[in-house]
Amino acid sequence: MDKTIEVLEHELRISKKQIIDTINLIEAGNTIPFIARYRKEATGNLDDEILRKLDDRLNYLKNLNTRKEDIIRHIEQLNEMTEDLRVMIQNANVLTELEDIYRPYKPKKRTKATIAKEMGLEGLANEIIKQNIKEGTIEDIAIKYINDSVTDVNFAISGACDIISENISDNPDYRKQIRRLSYLTGKIVTVAVDKTIKSTYEMYYNFSENVNRIAGHRVLALNRGEKEKFLKVSLDVDENQIIEYLNNQVLKGKCIFTDLIIDSIKNSYKKYIKPAIEREIRSDLTEEASEKAIKIFGINVKHLLMQSPLKSMNIIGLDPAFRTGCKIAVMDDTGKVLDTTTIYPTPPQNDEIGATKKLVQLIEKYNVSMIAIGNGTASRESEKFVADVIKKCSNTVHYTIVSEAGASVYSASQLATKEYPNINVSIRGAISIARRLQDPLAELVKIDPKSIGVGQYQHDVNQKRLDVSLNGVVENAVNTVGVDLNTATPSLLSYISGINSTVANNIVKYREENGKFKTRKELLKVEKLGKTSFVQCAGFLKVLESKNILDSTMVHPESYDIAKKILDILNVKNISELATKIELIDIKKLASDLDVGILTLTDIITELKKPGRDVRDDIPKIILKSDILKIEDLRIDMILTGTVRNVTNFGAFVDIGIKGDGLVHISELSDSFVRDAMEEVSVGDIVTVKVIGIDLEKGKVSLSMKGMK
Repeated sequence: MDKTIEVLEHELRISKKQIIDTINLIEAGNTIPFIARYRKEATGNLDDEILRKLDDRLNYLKNLNTRKEDIIRHIEQLNEMTEDLRVMIQNANVLTELEDIYRPYKPKKRTKATIAKEMGLEGLANEIIKQNIKEGTIEDIAIKYINDSVTDVNFAISGACDIISENISDNPDYRKQIRRLSYLTGKIVTVAVDKTIKSTYEMYYNFSENVNRIAGHRVLALNRGEKEKFLKVSLDVDENQIIEYLNNQVLKGKCIFTDLIIDSIKNSYKKYIKPAIEREIRSDLTEEASEKAIKIFGINVKHLLMQSPLKSMNIIGLDPAFRTGCKIAVMDDTGKVLDTTTIYPTPPQNDEIGATKKLVQLIEKYNVSMIAIGNGTASRESEKFVADVIKKCSNTVHYTIVSEAGASVYSASQLATKEYPNINVSIRGAISIARRLQDPLAELVKIDPKSIGVGQYQHDVNQKRLDVSLNGVVENAVNTVGVDLNTATPSLLSYISGINSTVANNIVKYREENGKFKTRKELLKVEKLGKTSFVQCAGFLKVLESKNILDSTMVHPESYDIAKKILDILNVKNISELATKIELIDIKKLASDLDVGILTLTDIITELKKPGRDVRDDIPKIILKSDILKIEDLRIDMILTGTVRNVTNFGAFVDIGIKGDGLVHISELSDSFVRDAMEEVSVGDIVTVKVIGIDLEKGKVSLSMKGMK
């Protein structure tokens, strides 16, 4: 464990105490959200991201240590363990290095070398590699190894060379250096399988880039092109430099075996080492690219989930289409379905008169002030129709475009069927679109994060790693916001710290059978929600109806006594007085008087200032629209306001109100150099952009944020 802690300390740049205390908390069964929120003193205020990284690396190092133990045990069984070898194994920090060390001792399939050893040719191989014989012929040496299995001198020499080649390839020091040289001098090279075929990979039909410079999104694109059989991808390295390195390592001076050894070195590299190193490097590049893509995807998902909800207004969700018509769902300000219908303003029906009459009727009947339009097929045609309709309404109505990614998946799901059993599948999509605007977090947790439209190459990365990462992102978002215990769906509850899907369903079942929860303590009556789970989840579940004001905050029940003492000390009769009085208090002295950590005390006070607050209220609201903008309306140097819809390695896609999102290339994100687009913009950001390029034929717009801040 000491070695593990030392590695974590070096990698994460946090103290030994923080690592030990965090590991103890994790191993005691505490969840990451609970530790991040309610054990800040113990961890030294480590945030969710660092805690998850620590947990991830801890598991990796545990698995690495288990592998080390297995390898040591096997080598000891072979009676080949030495103290130097043991130290090498113990000091290996990555699996690749460990497997290189183990390679010479690893059970092998029958190769030419193993067959040659079985025939008694290992002695000849050893004589050759010692390079002590300066005179005579190779045949004179090899003839001594003729036996029942080896009847030919040339066969004996060939077999000995196979053994030498394999032994060279098994040397961990050689492999380590060759891997380093390959990274330094290597290039990823691609050619087209068939140059005459048009594809999205044409820019890679004759492409090369240094291994140590190639961008992650290109790696994933090349992998996909290779998988779809449009590209041939290979690693091109300076083989002469590598062969020269091996010659310098293996050759000891001129002898009768020199040419034979040189040939064995070349064979070893080309047959064994090069293919393995190429696989390793491409695997490493893919893993690195995957991790970056997963990180970008996770950040985008979090920003999408954390978008500000649109509260206190009735909304119409409109799921656009052509032939089957636009599906309409009217929702009240709590997300309850008030009405549904289908209108046909788009081709082929083109019933604009009937559709207008119906939409105006719904807007006025239900006092609708917002229309959410899905961004799928017929979206812009529907937008034009809506923009014209709201001009005819007596009350003020705005609209906005909402991403409908994953809505169709949700509509046909068992969850949607359970939520809306008597509503047609097609209408459920409109409900989802409206509720995404009302509460993005509550609605989007119902959908597989991979399906919500903010990823990059999400289907090309390690799916298990992606799932783990995205689940962590969703869990973090849900626990950061907290949920209303009396309205939360099972989908939302299942992401709360300490609650699994079974307990989430039991909470809803209890609520349906007994009415709304009146206190947090009542959670202990829920089946399978014991004291341990209660500790983990209670602080994240708000009971707004409770007589105890603390139940509507994210103050944990374990801190209620402290919160009450604060109110007593300040002589606060009403929570509204607290904000003014607390400014006069010495936080350090109060923490000392109450025997509580400053970080915990600060969190308690923050919650007491605004009971029932929603952290998303501080996030900029969506852009409300009342008229349509077409690409033909754009002009170079036009200044617009838009919403960031996706962020990638190469820039950001911004919705400026036309049919397709405009691209702000990474080179146009700022007046200064930008290494990472994520440092400049996030999904959901409202940004000011300038039009710098318009391609009417392709429907593409280039944007810039330079000089816009």
